Amino acid sequence: MDLALLRTFVTVHRAGSFTRAAALLGLSQPAVTSQIRTLERQLGRPLFLRQARGVTPTTIGDELAHKAAPHLDALVEIAESGLGEDSSLRTLHLAGPPEFIAERALPALTELTGENGQGFALRASFGTAEESLEGLAAGHHDLAISTVRPRGALLSATALCDEEHVLVASPHWAERIGPDALRHHGPSVLEQVPVVEVHESLPLVARYWASVFDSRPVAPGTVVVPDLRAVLACATAGAGLAVLPRYLCAGALERGDVVPLHEPAVSPLRTYFLVVRTGTLAMPHIARAHEWLEQAAADWC
Repeated sequence: MDLALLRTFVTVHRAGSFTRAAALLGLSQPAVTSQIRTLERQLGRPLFLRQARGVTPTTIGDELAHKAAPHLDALVEIAESGLGEDSSLRTLHLAGPPEFIAERALPALTELTGENGQGFALRASFGTAEESLEGLAAGHHDLAISTVRPRGALLSATALCDEEHVLVASPHWAERIGPDALRHHGPSVLEQVPVVEVHESLPLVARYWASVFDSRPVAPGTVVVPDLRAVLACATAGAGLAVLPRYLCAGALERGDVVPLHEPAVSPLRTYFLVVRTGTLAMPHIARAHEWLEQAAADWC
């Protein structure tokens, strides 16, 4: 059986789409369709059910993928390891939220780009979880860090770390509200405080309110900026309250630039996932970066 046909088949099985598989393989969609039909004729069985959106594997298709995929991934690993130590041929493309990439991931990976590390080049892209995962699925990135766990067989996710969310504001607002007002009167006392957020939908504030207060925030966003570092800067300047990851505002809390408005018994958490296209961990530079980030994350939690 032709290994090229099996490679195309496994890619379609993981992608769930001839179109997406063609993009990942660098082939035209008709070429992918032709290869799958050839393989189906050789086997005498249909491997996929064609649907309006993508394809669904048949039972035979699932069985073949289960048997073939590990061996194909092993062949890729052998081929990639044949490159030896000349890792300058490799560039790692990383995508994810700007704050986490800048504050966590890039400092952890830079050691692998130097002369004493693995020596691969590094390129980073910033985007939302949806944008990063779509780019990864399309083959534009090698690794993505996301707060959303992807579905389907094309992408494989590993829980990386949890971040604790903290409700903060400048000392001015904390004094204006009063030290015991929130405990005595509940979140309604915060309606007088402007909100600083990354989006008009108030994703972090709304999640905090739902988790801690079992309610929805009332005050609209006064300052909306798509970067949590800018949110911290605005909150420090007195623009209003904000919900921020503790790792991002820890220094500001220690200096007293911002103060916690509330310290619940159980703080809201958000999980970050390290995501790759299934099978690509056979590539040494991707596997090394994946392992390095997992090791670094042990100190982030």
